[in-house]
Amino acid sequence: MSTPTRQDVVPPDHRMVRSLAPLLGAAALGLVPFTVFSTFLVRIADDSGSGVDLIGSLRGLGGLAALAVGALAAPLVDRLSRPRVAAGALVVLAAGCALAVTGSTATWVLFCLLIGAGTALLNPALTALAADPYDGEAAAGRAATLVSSTTTLTAVLAAPVLAAPALWWGWQGDLVAAAVACTVVAAVIARRPGDAAGASESPSYGRAFRTVAAVPGAVPLIAISTIRTTCFMGQLAYAAAYFDERHRLTASTFTLVWTLSGVSFFVAGWWAGRRLSRSGNARPLLVAGAAIGGAGALVLFTAGGLILALAGVVAVAAGHAAVAASVVTLLVRRSGTVRGTALSLNASGQSLGVFAGAALVGGALHVGGWTTVGFALAGLMAVAVGLGVAR
Repeated sequence: MSTPTRQDVVPPDHRMVRSLAPLLGAAALGLVPFTVFSTFLVRIADDSGSGVDLIGSLRGLGGLAALAVGALAAPLVDRLSRPRVAAGALVVLAAGCALAVTGSTATWVLFCLLIGAGTALLNPALTALAADPYDGEAAAGRAATLVSSTTTLTAVLAAPVLAAPALWWGWQGDLVAAAVACTVVAAVIARRPGDAAGASESPSYGRAFRTVAAVPGAVPLIAISTIRTTCFMGQLAYAAAYFDERHRLTASTFTLVWTLSGVSFFVAGWWAGRRLSRSGNARPLLVAGAAIGGAGALVLFTAGGLILALAGVVAVAAGHAAVAASVVTLLVRRSGTVRGTALSLNASGQSLGVFAGAALVGGALHVGGWTTVGFALAGLMAVAVGLGVAR
């Protein structure tokens, strides 16, 4: 193994967090709008005069917008100044939050479309922007995983943090605060040094897709990421129903299971990012993570006791976190001038996985119950293992 060069030295996490603070703040804000929507869905539906089923189903519009924008606008993350792309995405989020304050069904439709489109551009732009200042592959990969770790931690903490002030100013106040915060952070990020010359250095729109396809391992990595998201989001969509039916957990008690999953994902993702910053070979961690995630799903949905099921929850979250960190790190290291395009296509694949996961688990549950769900998820993760080995 060659001796690391000066460029390969990875700064301490606390120093990277300090320099990336505005980007990490923006990554956290990106999750707030839909968290408010999900947390206060019943009240939002009542205030709009529509049913929970109708308003809740609008969340799917956000996924469709993210899928379409993530795929079609992917090259723009490389061709335009990344700080401006990220700032523009935050302004879109702010506009969506401001519109939704009126509370009508029509504005919730616009809210879901705007938030889906905004996050589809925001996350890849922030990830690429975080990695750009570092010349070494290890440091760039670590910076990218810090962004993804921040979003995971926000997913765990956002709901209880948002619930407290909502007791005083309601869900409308949360959205107003989110709109203001997004606008302020957008102004900060827009002034951040970035790749203003990206359009002259990056491939043309059409060529960007071909360049990503030619990046070693990029297509299998995006496929693995899509499979991982399908399995992980599929089991999350039905986890509450499973623990209620099999283990008789109430909704309030299930929040502890949700927290266990989120904390496990965050800790494993943070550790995986640290490990990858010290090792150039990400394949073993990717393959091991996929195998652990698949085995965890099998244990989770076939377990006879609660303790074993909770062990499955931890294994699923930890395994998927390792895969996610490995994919992001490898795409950042290998993609060069199309880094933003690759990350945006990866995010689009994840949006597809959200839809596919719910359909997969729902179909497996209908065909053969929870045991069939476990085997279906384990089998699909085995495909990810195979892609990782062959990559």
